[in-house]
Amino acid sequence: MSTSFYDDRFTRRRITVDDGIGIHLVEGGEGPPLLLLHGYPESHVMWHKVAPALAAHFRLVIPDLRGYGDSDRPAGDAAHATYSKRRMAADMAQVMTALGHERFSVAGHDRGARVTHRLLRDHQQRIVKASVMDVVPTLDVYEATDITVATSYFHWFFLIQEGGLPERLIAGDPGFLLDWACDRLCVDPAAIGPEEREEYKRWFVLTETIHATCEDYRAGATIDLEHDRADRDLKLTVPLLVLWGAHRLVGKRFDPLA
Repeated sequence: MSTSFYDDRFTRRRITVDDGIGIHLVEGGEGPPLLLLHGYPESHVMWHKVAPALAAHFRLVIPDLRGYGDSDRPAGDAAHATYSKRRMAADMAQVMTALGHERFSVAGHDRGARVTHRLLRDHQQRIVKASVMDVVPTLDVYEATDITVATSYFHWFFLIQEGGLPERLIAGDPGFLLDWACDRLCVDPAAIGPEEREEYKRWFVLTETIHATCEDYRAGATIDLEHDRADRDLKLTVPLLVLWGAHRLVGKRFDPLA
């Protein structure tokens, strides 16, 4: 269990979803419910600097996605469905039901934004408002892949390789990969300090975590694309705030509002 990055307004919970997987989360604050979803290679700790301010206005639910942090890390399956964004979105919908929140808002960054995309598609009737940060839909990324995308998102194409290749290579020095990701994928690497990095490394170095996070990306290159193609024309009626960095890939390569 992680050292707490949250004050005494927040409590830890563990909720078991319908396939038996335990989802770890922290919750706290007063107001309408807001679900916050982290990215790779992070956990609920990602939000700890902004959570105190948000807690003055919202009842925050801040989970670890399956495979990350202190949530369970099931083995993947041949279809990669265990880590599909549909499965992860179902986890989050069930967590919010268990906490008594029939309708809620959601904000997601990176992988969490991709889960947010799927929540909006599969559970739109439950979403009050949503925000996605620094992503465009996965299908659009793959369809637009060129040298700029391939070099900026190099880890996408590494982590999806089958046969245990990335797992074996990452296991040689997982802490190096985590530091590399923090240094290369952040505009300001210092924003993720030594304490946060050590907390992420606590669980990122585990064999089961390495496999789970690879499966997350494999799902993104397979079953998630099938789901995204099937409902590509679905129109959203939920108010949506889209944020991205002008100097990162999304801002340089895509028009997120197109």
